[in-house]
Amino acid sequence: MGTGERPGQNLAQEKLKIEGWLARWLIAFGFRLLQLWARTLRYEIDDRAGVVGRPVTENYIGALWHNRLLIFPFVLRRFFPQRDGAALISASRDGDLLADGVKRFGYDVIRGSSSRLGASAILQLTEVLASAGDVVITPDGPRGPVYELGPGIIFLAQRSGAAVLPMNLEYSRCWRLGSWDGFIVPRPFAKVRVLIDEPHRVRSTGTPEEFESERLALQDAMMALVEMR
Repeated sequence: MGTGERPGQNLAQEKLKIEGWLARWLIAFGFRLLQLWARTLRYEIDDRAGVVGRPVTENYIGALWHNRLLIFPFVLRRFFPQRDGAALISASRDGDLLADGVKRFGYDVIRGSSSRLGASAILQLTEVLASAGDVVITPDGPRGPVYELGPGIIFLAQRSGAAVLPMNLEYSRCWRLGSWDGFIVPRPFAKVRVLIDEPHRVRSTGTPEEFESERLALQDAMMALVEMR
């Protein structure tokens, strides 16, 4: 989760740093604006896993592509109020701002990259799952390529034994930003389809070829939910 960095952007980013009270004010304002925006949307649930509104009997690694991220925390709080957990967020400066926003939805935050999960992040995420919490990861974030699943989520699933729950958001009307992933912003009053696939079990592997097979299998399962690319 977070934003990518392109060649030639470093100087601009240094000049556009937003910190301190201004950053906190912008986060609070953005959080409130997002709440109001999300309330104009119409929601439709396609719950193939049978988890919406059900008691928590198993904890999952929720997986969503990065460009669908904007209203996802609101969707989780609206349709899964009985489930708690943590989100994996980039350790970058952009991630600092995003982490503050995610915490406002009542979720814990673990810092790291979905493509290069360090031992500390793996341990923390595994502990969340073991303590009856869910984990949410955007497996192509924070820098892409878009729709390419990083290996970190496979490592986590194998270590924790938790199933991955592929998820997706489709919009009837939206804007696309000029970011590396074509970040999607739903237009006000659009219809949002929340798709939740059946739990995906990642098998243990003993060779790089077997690991790659598991990575591609999960990537294919997530892409099967994507209609608007």
